[in-house]
Amino acid sequence: QVQLVESGGGLVQAGGSLRLSCAASGSIFSNDAMGWYRQAPGKQRELVAISISGGTANYADSVKGRFTISRDNAKNTVYLQMNSLKPEDTGIYYCKLVRGIYVYWGQGTQVTVSS
Repeated sequence: QVQLVESGGGLVQAGGSLRLSCAASGSIFSNDAMGWYRQAPGKQRELVAISISGGTANYADSVKGRFTISRDNAKNTVYLQMNSLKPEDTGIYYCKLVRGIYVYWGQGTQVTVSS
């Protein structure tokens, strides 16, 4: 069982930056897929960025060039650096870990971007 705890959310003005962190209770491995998702009010949860085996990262088109996902396996932590934030980036951001057939989610952290 892996527990994920997100932190780093908050209120920021448009154009600002935030760095989200997701700490895992146990070790994370290079083969684990780790990603960030978000859910805006009244909308479905959507993929923001994902880091998969081999160091490949994929991003939603809406965040390409502004967000960067990174991971530190030694610290059991994955990060999401968010720059040039827009009001439409507002939502609850969730961390997800996929290990084989097992999927783990964090509780989420709120990000609010004011215009």
